[in-house]
Amino acid sequence: MKKFKLLFLFVLTSLVITSCNDDDDLMVPEPSGNTVVYQLGSKDVDGIFGKATFVENTDASVTVVLDIEGTPSDGLHPAHIHFNTAAEGGDIGLTFTPVDGNSGLSATTFTTLNDGTAISYAELLDFDGYINVHLSADELGTVVAQGDIGQNALTGTSMMYDLGEKDVNGISGNITFSERNNGETLAVIELDGTPAGGSHPAHIHANTAAEGGDILYTFNPVSGDTGVSVTTLSSLMFSAIADIDAYVNVHLSMDNLGTIVAQGDIGQNDLTGTTKVYDLGEKDVAGISGDVTFSERVNGEALAVINIANTPAGGMHPAHIHANTAAETGAILFTFNLVDGDTGMSATNVDTYTYADILDLDAYVNVHLSATALGTIVSQGDIGQNDLTGSTIVYDLGEKMLQEFLET
Repeated sequence: MKKFKLLFLFVLTSLVITSCNDDDDLMVPEPSGNTVVYQLGSKDVDGIFGKATFVENTDASVTVVLDIEGTPSDGLHPAHIHFNTAAEGGDIGLTFTPVDGNSGLSATTFTTLNDGTAISYAELLDFDGYINVHLSADELGTVVAQGDIGQNALTGTSMMYDLGEKDVNGISGNITFSERNNGETLAVIELDGTPAGGSHPAHIHANTAAEGGDILYTFNPVSGDTGVSVTTLSSLMFSAIADIDAYVNVHLSMDNLGTIVAQGDIGQNDLTGTTKVYDLGEKDVAGISGDVTFSERVNGEALAVINIANTPAGGMHPAHIHANTAAETGAILFTFNLVDGDTGMSATNVDTYTYADILDLDAYVNVHLSATALGTIVSQGDIGQNDLTGSTIVYDLGEKMLQEFLET
């Protein structure tokens, strides 16, 4: 309550000082009752954040009140409206009264931008801009609080996708897509374990990660120091993300694009969290066994991951879904990507059958020694309707005398 009263008095005093008209009468603009609040998050200095309240006045002017928490005492913090989104950066459009470090407050009433262009409350609601609050006039490069405004403000609707480890152990994170008022998308990548000083290219690619595909969109590089990348995707509407057939790659560097440090499917290729694991037992080669996991995608397709232990290094092992049970054998129904002998892994997008189809499929899986030794099966297991429930009944078969058998 004390802070609210201080804010009210501060705004009232500021309005009296800054308001004038052609008749040289000092007038306090009367608020129309329309206001909008934009959040200003911490940027380069932890613990400093706040909000910007835009107030429409009846005389067509606008008052903006900045209320910042955590500002150092006795400081004066320049603040501006900039053009574009914060992720893109842009020139100054409007200069605010500096934020008082003691109170964390600033109030500015205006009818034009710095260049004299008239601006109204309604136009600010659709303004392509953002707000920066700086540490000081001598340190404008240090932004203590920042937030998008107008058409760039976030609606509060977002989608997050996991980015798992790939070629480098210990690097993983997520990507969050957030909807802007104008329908565009803010993309924020956050990774743990990135090497300090690095700069990691990142892209949206077509298809699933298991299939691979061309680059569709390019993000700003991920900073190795912070693990963060912030990008405005103006050509990708937020409404299109949920159904996009794509995945995200984060690479080690521009010189090492082939090394992927984090990767994840997005949109229709995202995983629902529903999975089914089938055992793949030893067959013709002792000690080689594992499993195959089918994971449901949002679009109903399946990601199949084969994980085999003790595959010989350097080998490449063909793997297939066959018709019927393993005891009966049958023709090949589906071909997986090869199992890598170095890792024992294979990842394949299954689009021939839906995840639901697989659960009822009359089939089994074979993993072969090599393309030239398909007759040697290193691992095998029934799947779908042929999977074993785990329930068994054992019957003893006792000895019987051969002579007694012959006499009967």
